[in-house]
Amino acid sequence: MNVIGSHDQALVALSILIAVAASYTALDLAARVPKSSGHVRNGWLAAAALVLGGGIWAMHFIAMLALNLSVAASYDISLTVLSFLLAVVATGIALYAASRVVLGYAGAAFSGVFMGLGIVGMHYAGMAAMRMPGLLSHDMIFVGAAVVLAIGASMVAIWLAFRRHSIPQRLAAAVALGIGIAGMHYVAMVGVTFTPHEGPHATFGSEGGIGNVELVIVVTAATFAIVIAALLAAMYDRRFAVLAEREAAMWREGEERYRNLYRRTPLPLHSLGPDGRIEQVSDRWLELLGYRREEVIGRLLTDFMTPESARVRIEEHWPQLLGRGELHDVEYQLVTHDGRTLNCILSAVAERDSQGKLVKTLCGLIDVTERRTAEEALRQAQKLEAVGQLTGGIAHDFNNLLAVVLGNLELAAKRAPSDPRLQALLGNAIQAAQRGAALTQRMLAFARRQDLKPEPVDVPDLVLGMAELLRRSIGPSVRIETHFPLGLPRARVDANQLELALLNLAVNARDAMPEGGTITIAAREETVDAPADEADRPPLRAGRYFCLSVTDSGSGMDAETLARATEPFFTTKGVGKGTGLGLAMVHGLAAQSDGGLMLASRPGRGTTATIYLPIAEEARNAGPSPAVPEEDLFVPPGEGGALRVLVVDDDPLVLSATGAMLEDLDCLVTEAASGQEALRILETGVAFDVVLTDQAMPGMTGVQLAALIAARWPDLPVILGTGYAELPPEAKAGTLRLGKPFSRETLRRAVISATRPPPDNVVPLSRLG
Repeated sequence: MNVIGSHDQALVALSILIAVAASYTALDLAARVPKSSGHVRNGWLAAAALVLGGGIWAMHFIAMLALNLSVAASYDISLTVLSFLLAVVATGIALYAASRVVLGYAGAAFSGVFMGLGIVGMHYAGMAAMRMPGLLSHDMIFVGAAVVLAIGASMVAIWLAFRRHSIPQRLAAAVALGIGIAGMHYVAMVGVTFTPHEGPHATFGSEGGIGNVELVIVVTAATFAIVIAALLAAMYDRRFAVLAEREAAMWREGEERYRNLYRRTPLPLHSLGPDGRIEQVSDRWLELLGYRREEVIGRLLTDFMTPESARVRIEEHWPQLLGRGELHDVEYQLVTHDGRTLNCILSAVAERDSQGKLVKTLCGLIDVTERRTAEEALRQAQKLEAVGQLTGGIAHDFNNLLAVVLGNLELAAKRAPSDPRLQALLGNAIQAAQRGAALTQRMLAFARRQDLKPEPVDVPDLVLGMAELLRRSIGPSVRIETHFPLGLPRARVDANQLELALLNLAVNARDAMPEGGTITIAAREETVDAPADEADRPPLRAGRYFCLSVTDSGSGMDAETLARATEPFFTTKGVGKGTGLGLAMVHGLAAQSDGGLMLASRPGRGTTATIYLPIAEEARNAGPSPAVPEEDLFVPPGEGGALRVLVVDDDPLVLSATGAMLEDLDCLVTEAASGQEALRILETGVAFDVVLTDQAMPGMTGVQLAALIAARWPDLPVILGTGYAELPPEAKAGTLRLGKPFSRETLRRAVISATRPPPDNVVPLSRLG
């Protein structure tokens, strides 16, 4: 029994070189597997398996050819091919299995054992392919050592194949792996013994076998073909990888430029991923909503919307965007970092890839909060203006009706028998009509058409004079405090209307404190240096203002109620407990007096109402006006013993009632139902002492009639009857005005003022109506 012969050192070196080259190439190819997918991934796996398995097989047969045997040997073709397939298939399966999972120590060990056993099987299949005149035997100790080396080398190969490593690391690993694989072969060969057959030695060669020279040529050519092809593929792939890396670097650079441009654009832009989450936002977007970038990226856009806007976004607009690919001018309410709500208009365009899959959505915002606030203010102003016009028109018509009622009631009371019960009933009716007149004054106050008589008013004295009335009105459960500093100037306002406004504010304050509390009435002087339209003050012209405030300790109002508090007919009181005109009247009085009303309130903190009134200019050398002589309060006799009055009104009831009141004043009355009819009567030559005309008439207004009378009959005085506070701009200066509804006494004073003007130091009586 003889140990198998010695080795040719050149072929031994060649076998080790083939093992190292195959290991390096296989590692280079396998490193591309984790970065690939699909067919490309499988292609790299097959190439790595072919190179590593084929290299191991070639190393084995080159090492076998390196043996210097004392007998001739050949190789069985079928077993030789089988050994090649064992190496390639075992290596391929092990690499494939390792690539399907996240590689760890357990996975590398399992795949390494499979590959190692396959390599050992390839080795001993190759040994079995040898045809020699003798028997080969194997020492099991060296067989076990070969198995351990094969498995160890395979585990290293598997571990390195799917780990990131540099070229020097890969080269070192390839040397270690190649030496390990070659060492496995030579350790196994140490344990082989050869026992020749008895008899003369002859050259051995079986049919279908191949000789040593042919085997060397085939194995070497095949090995270098595989390695060179693999290296060329690796070089091409590396070149492609370099180009891809350059392209990726350029893309990253372009993406960075795009990102910087996107972030620094002055527009509030954002982009969304296919799941609707924010990927990019501009600095202006972050500035608008007050967030930091890390608080926004990766979150849904609906996270920054009010619940209603989020619902509309999810249920309506997002499906529209996916379906049409764009969205234009949809409005959302976004919530800022500090809790404010912004009205924003959003437009978006969806980007899709070549397969039509949504890639991203580019979106832009426009903040329209100020525009919406202005539009809402304009709508509110238009609504109030419309309601004011309606209210003024209703009050005007109601004044006409009250003028008829009051006039007829006064005449009826004068002519009624001296029956106390009847007189009481008529008195109650007159009081009810007067309360109706007060209600129309509130309506006209809101419409800013009430008849005001502004004069310098000492407000502290006015409040002191109202003390008893206020106490009776608000009841014993509420305490009143006053804070008036010394030296306050006078306010220019209608004293009677200010009393009514103060009473309204006190009653509102009482109603806000059902369990009792404190009402504080205070005053101060404030100077507005420039036209003001600020949140803490109503719109005011520059100048000095007297500020009268009424503060309660009641329940207060929320923002929504506070915004509607001065609307006409708006009330939070129960049915039948309020008209909703109190604050509207106060607001109208302040505005018509060239001032304003400011309300400040918070739930649970009470309410403060502040009336801004202009400061009255003190009159110089002003003295008391002399009283009108008693005899001047009677109608003077005209020709025939009575004044001749032409009464003009398009309302038959008002016309009849006014005529009756004038006749009761011993005047001669002629009635006309329109301005045109009045002119026709005047053109007949009938003489009149005064003309009393309504202002609001169809076809020709009272002002137009007065202008025609002044042009043709300049000495004929005209009295205009109207429920509005001011006459149209085209009215002639000094035109006498009679406020509706008027009493018999007010009518008498107006007629006296028109027919017998008072001295220069006497106030015209018609202005007292």
